[in-house]
Amino acid sequence: MALEMRPRCERCAWPLAPDEDGAFICSYECTFCATCANALNGICPNCHGDLVRRPRRNRSKGAAAIAAEG
Repeated sequence: MALEMRPRCERCAWPLAPDEDGAFICSYECTFCATCANALNGICPNCHGDLVRRPRRNRSKGAAAIAAEG
């Protein structure tokens, strides 16, 4: 099951590309930019879980290619 890779910070709406290092998520995939994650002290305001760096998606391998392998 792939991550949803939400395209914007849920707090400030900053755009977050799937291959960007500056995205943070909780276990429910609530998504925040680095600035907001820092302002929130690394705690998700929705579920109160830890915010961790979201893995980057490799641009060279799209979802269709991954599905074809599976």
